Amino acid sequence: MRAILFHEHGPADTLQLVTDFPIPEPGPGEVRINVKAAALNYMDIWVRNGWPGIRLTYPHIPGADAAGIIDAVGEGVTGWSAGDRVGIDPTLSCGECAFCRSGWQNRCVRFGILGEHAPGTYRDYLTIPARNLIGLPEHVSFAESAAASLVFVTAWHSLITRGGLRPGETVLVVGAGGGVNSASIQIAKLAGCTVYVVGSTEDKLAQARELGADVTILRDTEGGWSRAVYQLTAKRGVDAVVDNVGEATYTHSLRALARGGRLLTVGNTSGAQVALDNRLLFGKHLSIIGSTMGPHQDYVTVMNLLFKGRLRAVIGARYPLEAAADAQRAMENGQHFGKIVLEL
Repeated sequence: MRAILFHEHGPADTLQLVTDFPIPEPGPGEVRINVKAAALNYMDIWVRNGWPGIRLTYPHIPGADAAGIIDAVGEGVTGWSAGDRVGIDPTLSCGECAFCRSGWQNRCVRFGILGEHAPGTYRDYLTIPARNLIGLPEHVSFAESAAASLVFVTAWHSLITRGGLRPGETVLVVGAGGGVNSASIQIAKLAGCTVYVVGSTEDKLAQARELGADVTILRDTEGGWSRAVYQLTAKRGVDAVVDNVGEATYTHSLRALARGGRLLTVGNTSGAQVALDNRLLFGKHLSIIGSTMGPHQDYVTVMNLLFKGRLRAVIGARYPLEAAADAQRAMENGQHFGKIVLEL
């Protein structure tokens, strides 16, 4: 089968296309999927570049998101058959620990993510535990399912399960173009919130408004965007800030919060080491709430909202599998809005 892989950390040029990678066999409780679409996440870039302490088994295949058709079923699998159209929950869990038994698969003691802790989705065939599947209705394309999976379950768990958004609240999303942020805009609107968005270009802000953003602010606005938020909210601030940028924006995000507000984070594209003024935390009664991925029930909930048309996958670009390196370069350049999808 075809697969995109790398043998060492480095730039996009380290990605290689092979055509003779072994086709995996499903084990007990697993299915094999003929992948029809795989989507990129910035995690793919981080894993490719590497960081101190990361441990990969080489060659490594990137990619967390995929959708396709079941072509083989392992021993003990019930409820799924060859030919079924499916999407994949990228959260890997043991299914046995106390967290898994309580329905918190994203807190599993052996937690993992496809493409980071295990070989990923940039390939023609992959095996996955049947408990990670969701059936795809005929009207939902493979590309839509793949583009939605990781970012929507991540955003839903952060905003709704952990963040507890309530109707009538105000939410600021820092960054308009990324997959989690485009999902967060939609989810916050669905929750009945007023949504503010900070973006780097007028074009990205226009697309954010199409997704439901009520107020948009250029990142380089005179006086700074946190000051602009403060003024636009009559010097109150917002109830919640979605900040997955990290190092470059944390102080601004805390300043933009109202008293009793909360900062929600699932990532740190600008850097992981943040410096903050602790007086802002206790003086304004603020909370910082972090999370990673989401339990399977959150995945099912948010994907069903997608299937019903209440949320939509935002696809900014499509590439063939052979152009995976070009797709990752496009993601690194940050010019796209929404997800980049590899179509197989």
